[in-house]
Amino acid sequence: MSQNPPLATVTALDPMAAATTLPAADAAELDAIADCELVDLLLPDMNGLLRGKRVTRDALEKVYANGVCLPMSLIATDITGNTVEETGLGYDIGDEDRICRPVPGSLRVVPWQNKPMAQLLLNMEDASGGSFVANPREVLRRVLERYRALGLTPVVAVELEFYLLDQTLTAKGEPQTSINPATRERNATTQVYYMEDLNDYQMFTDAVADVCRAQKIPADTAVAEYAPGQFEINLKHRNDALLACDDAIYLKRAIKAIASQQGMLASFMAKPFVDQAGNGLHIHVSVLDRDGHNIFAGTPQSPAPAMLHAIAGMQANARDSMLIFAPHANSYRRFVLNAFVPLNDCWGYNNRTVAMRIPHSDPANMRIEHRIAGADGNPYLVTAAVLAAMLEGLEAQGDPGPAIVGNAYEQTPARTLFWRDTIRDFNESDFILRQFGQEFRHIYGQQKLKELSSFYREVTTLEYDWYLRTV
Repeated sequence: MSQNPPLATVTALDPMAAATTLPAADAAELDAIADCELVDLLLPDMNGLLRGKRVTRDALEKVYANGVCLPMSLIATDITGNTVEETGLGYDIGDEDRICRPVPGSLRVVPWQNKPMAQLLLNMEDASGGSFVANPREVLRRVLERYRALGLTPVVAVELEFYLLDQTLTAKGEPQTSINPATRERNATTQVYYMEDLNDYQMFTDAVADVCRAQKIPADTAVAEYAPGQFEINLKHRNDALLACDDAIYLKRAIKAIASQQGMLASFMAKPFVDQAGNGLHIHVSVLDRDGHNIFAGTPQSPAPAMLHAIAGMQANARDSMLIFAPHANSYRRFVLNAFVPLNDCWGYNNRTVAMRIPHSDPANMRIEHRIAGADGNPYLVTAAVLAAMLEGLEAQGDPGPAIVGNAYEQTPARTLFWRDTIRDFNESDFILRQFGQEFRHIYGQQKLKELSSFYREVTTLEYDWYLRTV
């Protein structure tokens, strides 16, 4: 778990104002941003969208001292930004404000803006001053507390896939692949891990790398993925899962901003194109004991029992967690055959056709790569669901069955997923209730029910094409 940094005294811009205290890391970061004028206060909601306020630098002292008020309903607004009354956070409580306080050590420069700016993560409190249980960052923190009570520390890394698209949509409002900056032609072919694609988009990847250095985001690898204009940027592992997910939130914001500046649209939508690969959110995880030893250490010939138990826990609770892994209507279009997307809960070594992959590594660094979630998922909630399922597997000492060798699509039955079913499974889940509590299950479940209802109220262009003249 991250610890609060030590405090340092920082004087407000007004020399007559009383001095207040900021965490030392935030104070140093603020001092390093010459002539900083504005600060974005960011509250990640349940969909992973960043909501909040923009304040002047001289207002920042008050934010650290007293917090900032934001509507409680912001945590569970739907994907269109509307309050979900069914959560009980809207009119039922008068759309009350809650105090949101800075996450110590999270202040970062925003280098892509035209004027010197910073950003700062917020945590929302409940009415009694404790952390609000439906706050996604708090959901993950509580899971990590259970690991810490057992003397265990998850080590987590996040992988994000995304598309660089043309900012101009087609006449039908559909996305288009981006214009290659080098060839000036629209991307139309797939060259997985093709170095020329990285060269062609070097201005973009260089700008992302510059932001990562400025914001201390530990990104270390960029690859061209399995579709035209699709890329993946990998983050280094951390022994603090909260910080690992903070990194993912920062990185997504930076990628979108830089793409926009360069005339492109960066999309983490799970399946933008029906005939191309979808975007995944892969979570790499191992677990350290009190002495810092990886409890998953082993070999394919002699796997660690703890690793097998953890995989079994993931398998047992995957269905109940699917709404977190695939939270939106479009999420379910990603689960198709032969697209490097898992269609069930099988596992295997060095095998990208399975759900829980054990990447090639030396015995001491053995880890599990969870491959089910889409890039449209909330990193905090996805990681919380993965870790909570692992914990139950470790406690139950479950058996995941034999590892799949070869093509899992040919050896295992495919699971057909529907959004309405995963919402039902989530709302009825004892696992979600045990691990995250009744309040979280209710709020998240009602948010998704509202989105489902709103989605199916719309009449699509496909329905007009199929039915308007024919029935």
